[in-house]
Amino acid sequence: MITEQDLQEAILECQGQRNPTATTCIKLAAFLIIKRELYPEQQEPEPFKEPPTVYSYAPPEPAGTVTYDSGTEFSELIKGRNQEDVWPVIDELMDVLHTINPRLYDGVMRKLDQ
Repeated sequence: MITEQDLQEAILECQGQRNPTATTCIKLAAFLIIKRELYPEQQEPEPFKEPPTVYSYAPPEPAGTVTYDSGTEFSELIKGRNQEDVWPVIDELMDVLHTINPRLYDGVMRKLDQ
């Protein structure tokens, strides 16, 4: 079994890379998910932050761009990007998750199938 120390070292290694690649980001996401699932009691809850109200007269995003915004770092990163560029990365992450943690992968697939 993977220890929490092993996961923390892997996370720090990914975070410490000067020019991370998409693969590094996928590994980091997988390590963080695994740590959250295996060691939930170690996680400190983040305080609730209500997003500021922003009004804009900007035109809507073009069709085919990601408009989802949950306020997370991930949603901020993909917001406004072309969906065709984002889905292959998510697909690769799911393949990694299927290999590393099949139980968590099955849980994600069940949620998506609802």
